[in-house]
Amino acid sequence: MIKNLLFDLGGVIMDIRRLNCVASFERLGMKDADSFLGEYSQKGPFLQLEEGLINEAQFRDAVREYIDGEVSDEQIDKAFCDFLVGIPAYRLEQLRQLKKQYDIYMLSNTNPIMWHSRIAEEFRQEGMEREDYFDGIVTSFEARSIKPDAKIFHTVVEKLGIKPEETLFLDDSQKNLDAASALGFHTLLVTPGSEFFELLKSV
Repeated sequence: MIKNLLFDLGGVIMDIRRLNCVASFERLGMKDADSFLGEYSQKGPFLQLEEGLINEAQFRDAVREYIDGEVSDEQIDKAFCDFLVGIPAYRLEQLRQLKKQYDIYMLSNTNPIMWHSRIAEEFRQEGMEREDYFDGIVTSFEARSIKPDAKIFHTVVEKLGIKPEETLFLDDSQKNLDAASALGFHTLLVTPGSEFFELLKSV
């Protein structure tokens, strides 16, 4: 019996567009921005920030090494956050409705720059805070591990106090779902153009 819904963020709740971010960094003069920014995983300092191995200041200094000319912290942060398109308000409403039936959790590969700025802002559309929509949250930069590493799923179980066999994990990456399934989680792939609440009707 499913008691818990564990949501990925980007591509499931929040719309993202990697190419917007790539274009923004290229405008700043960053060479090979495309090679650092993947749809599901990052490389170099982008990955290190997401894994919690470096802080925001160290990340910005590392990025500057790939840019000719001077760029401010604000310019770097804005270019990075251009990865995020936003959260349609109706999805927030659906999360609130689902909370009446399930315990709702989030597991996200993300970073502190986006997390404390644009992501937090998007969840305030209804006058609530991000944490009001969830019974618990695990982020990669705080857990110091990223999906699909089994370690982050073990962190989910320990930190949130949930059982995999009672939990449905929704993600837009099959690789992440396979890793969760191997540990006993139920899984649901959220494909581009689909809505998680519509997919849940068939569960």
